[in-house]
Amino acid sequence: MKYKRIVATKFGGPEVLQVIEDELHEPKAGEARVKILAASVSRPDITARSGKALYSGTPLGQKVPFTPGYSIIGVVDAIGEGVSEVAVGDWVGALTVIHGYSEYLYWKSDRLIPVPKDVDPGEAVPLILNYIVAYQAMHRSARVKAGEKTLIIGASGGIGTALLQLGKIAGLQMYAVASANKHAILQEYRAIPIDYHTQDFAEVIRQSEPAGVDVVLDGMTNVDGIRRALSLLRRGGRLVCFGEPAGGFPNLLQVLGIFAAVNMLPNGKSMKLYGTSTYFIGDPKPYYEDWATIFKLYQEGKIKPIIEKKFPLWEAAQANALLESGKVTGNVVLVSPELF
Repeated sequence: MKYKRIVATKFGGPEVLQVIEDELHEPKAGEARVKILAASVSRPDITARSGKALYSGTPLGQKVPFTPGYSIIGVVDAIGEGVSEVAVGDWVGALTVIHGYSEYLYWKSDRLIPVPKDVDPGEAVPLILNYIVAYQAMHRSARVKAGEKTLIIGASGGIGTALLQLGKIAGLQMYAVASANKHAILQEYRAIPIDYHTQDFAEVIRQSEPAGVDVVLDGMTNVDGIRRALSLLRRGGRLVCFGEPAGGFPNLLQVLGIFAAVNMLPNGKSMKLYGTSTYFIGDPKPYYEDWATIFKLYQEGKIKPIIEKKFPLWEAAQANALLESGKVTGNVVLVSPELF
């Protein structure tokens, strides 16, 4: 029996994504085979596909051909020898980094995320990546408190809209940066919008909050934006950068230099760089705790991922093109054709 998956045949634009077939096989020991129901389309997918990953030795620095796809939700279809963490029929998620644009996924059973069976996979799949980033950046890195004044830079994408929803629940006073045509969604979550095309967010904050803000959550991670954000923090303020650094390796070096300087200076300000790499190389327990919290909030109707558009799996190229267009509010998702 064969199954289909999407591969980047070479580095480049969305057009390099092609459908191929592979033989379906039984999972290895300690492995589960997951029938994928939905996969997120995310910025790291584009970085990997374009060949612009910063480090050739990381999972995103792939050799072509490879299958993109950072996160999925699916159902366990078969299990290998010695698997006890999941059973056939269980709904699960996976933070895959790659491999997500596929009908099936082979994955270590102890790295599968429990998912309630009553969720809509095409709506809930952003909880696996975008919401874990937003939740942990906000609660584990920034450690926000109710009433704190918070600036969100890059507020209209998948992570940004998750921050808006979680920030409203946390009782934050939010300022949010996005283009004017996306301000309605910012205001829906009680954030004060700032149009980055016509306004300087630093000047707006200085006029509105002369004493500074408590927290800046920065999804753009460019040197100029970081410097301006730091200038807006009051004493005790926290900057958390969670986006992929723009400008490649030289920009990354500058970001790391600012990071080191800020955290050594006795000015009462702090800066953190958030990434999901600790899930793969550190203790994964906090991630499973936070995913459980996030799915509970979703089931209670307190959060709901904003979906710009769903595509069948075979239209991954069109989905990538839409995300790259800059016209997306919220998330773009691929779903199994049988659910579309």
